[in-house]
Amino acid sequence: MSKTVKQAIMRDYTSRLTDPATSKVREAMLISVRALKGTDNTKVRLGLAKKKIKVSVIRNSLARKNFAGTALAPLADLLTGPSALVFGGSSVVECAREVVALIAKFPGIELKGAVLDGQLYSGKAGVEELSKLPTREEAVANVVTLVVSPAKKLMGQIKGPGSNIAGIIKAIETKLEKGEAIAPVGAKVG
Repeated sequence: MSKTVKQAIMRDYTSRLTDPATSKVREAMLISVRALKGTDNTKVRLGLAKKKIKVSVIRNSLARKNFAGTALAPLADLLTGPSALVFGGSSVVECAREVVALIAKFPGIELKGAVLDGQLYSGKAGVEELSKLPTREEAVANVVTLVVSPAKKLMGQIKGPGSNIAGIIKAIETKLEKGEAIAPVGAKVG
């Protein structure tokens, strides 16, 4: 393969893996689809494409050069044998969840590893661990819930005595409307 063709392939990798909004390299995971039949490979790709997740078969030597100095650099050690890069969706966590779920139906998928915020999740165990992490949106929702929860409890504590007093005042008002006597403060009832 000529140097010009290799450079064109590397530019293609960079354009696919760079997020246009931030101009940063996306997070990704590495799999092998070597054991999948052609029809199964197509089913996997179409299923992931519906969720805006892309699968791209890569050349290991060119990907190694392209990943150098980027967030995907830790994946370079895992580039052996047929490799495909999975990226897209809302995050690599979503990609990992979807691919791990697909393994039940397509056991020919081999999980090689993934990178999230520069941390390498290596092998099947690493990718399965990654798939259990919350996505960015889920983490934000959890934080918001934790922040709002004490405020709700505080408002409940503040409203509690106020509603008790309101209930007592309502009972007094009802008795007065009926013309009933109200016991003076400190008087014994009974």
